Amino acid sequence: MLSTFFCRAFQCCFAVGARFLPWRTPEVFSGEGSLLRAADILRENGLRRPFVIASRRQCADEHFRALQEKLDEQDILLSIFSSVEPNPSVETVEKIAAQYKIDSCDCFLVIGGGSPMDAAKAAAARLARPDKPLSQLVGLLKVRRRIPPLIAVPTTAGTGSETTIAAVVTGSDHHKYAISDLCLIPRYAILDPALTVGLPPHITAETGMDALTHAVEAYLSRFYNTKQTRLLAENAVVTIFTHLERAYRDGTSLPDRAAMLQASFDAGAAFTRASVGNVHAIAHTLGGLYGVPHGLANAVLLPLVLEDYGKAACPCLARLAALVGLKGDTEEVRAKAFIAEIRAMNVRMGIPDHFNCIRKEDIPLMATWAAQEANPVYPVPVIYDEARFARVIERSHHSQ
Repeated sequence: MLSTFFCRAFQCCFAVGARFLPWRTPEVFSGEGSLLRAADILRENGLRRPFVIASRRQCADEHFRALQEKLDEQDILLSIFSSVEPNPSVETVEKIAAQYKIDSCDCFLVIGGGSPMDAAKAAAARLARPDKPLSQLVGLLKVRRRIPPLIAVPTTAGTGSETTIAAVVTGSDHHKYAISDLCLIPRYAILDPALTVGLPPHITAETGMDALTHAVEAYLSRFYNTKQTRLLAENAVVTIFTHLERAYRDGTSLPDRAAMLQASFDAGAAFTRASVGNVHAIAHTLGGLYGVPHGLANAVLLPLVLEDYGKAACPCLARLAALVGLKGDTEEVRAKAFIAEIRAMNVRMGIPDHFNCIRKEDIPLMATWAAQEANPVYPVPVIYDEARFARVIERSHHSQ
């Protein structure tokens, strides 16, 4: 187990080096009907053969059909891939990269949630580095090549993948691996709330809590935060507290859907620079081993981990509590109120407080994987060793 001292030393050094990296954000188009701007983007960039990753349901949607008609008028030929599974596998990524080359495509257009975007980014990394298997691209800044242009169109308000450096794929061992490089940030992001109107309430809830987890974990970052990432995280938290449950109750509300898309984008931009934390480290093990949706895993784990951080997280959580209108005489009281409200939001949206899928014999492996992901990179309030990861995982297995 890496020592706390080593982890903190690594994080301090990385924070200094990160100041000199070429951080950027996508060019954003937003508003109802903005999906059609994809045609303008392709035309203006001289792109003629986009590789489209979208589900069959998305391809049958009226908004996609309208885009397809516009592209037909421009004689732009689409190659469509509709077989990305939740928690995309290395095998799927390789299929996408191979088909992209066979069809002589010149860019990616991804319409979907986190899984299609992860698959597209990972495939783009493989195309940029054909000499390296995905296993050699896992980790920080291993790609270091220009990828094909990528236009990201989220259909859920949660992952923030349209603005992040990360692509998460699942290996044959059911372990989730993250490829993280600045070149994986999409060139364009289209935030069209009309594409999220049809989301079922439970997906709205889970993906919204995913975005909240991104914002909160970014805000708790010990060394990587900047004034801008703090502001982005604060804005995302306030927006999610205001609009998520409204979107959950009334999925047709375009203002609430639009607000949640912006919050997801802001949270994604915040954690791209400031990082995530131990919630994500555990959540990835649940997705890899049991197929638990990432947003659901984060929603259940977030209050458990925040509570476990104790006083180390109190100042930040107290500030967030004040921003969302929660009262208390002390930082500790306000921090506890913030955690309690997250639990209350989960209850109101039908999200459980524990997992039934965890096998006791898997907990040591989950703890090992979580520690390997988190340390030394994640600048969390409290560095967890494997034993502490195991204790939190055990608590998530039992109703609180």
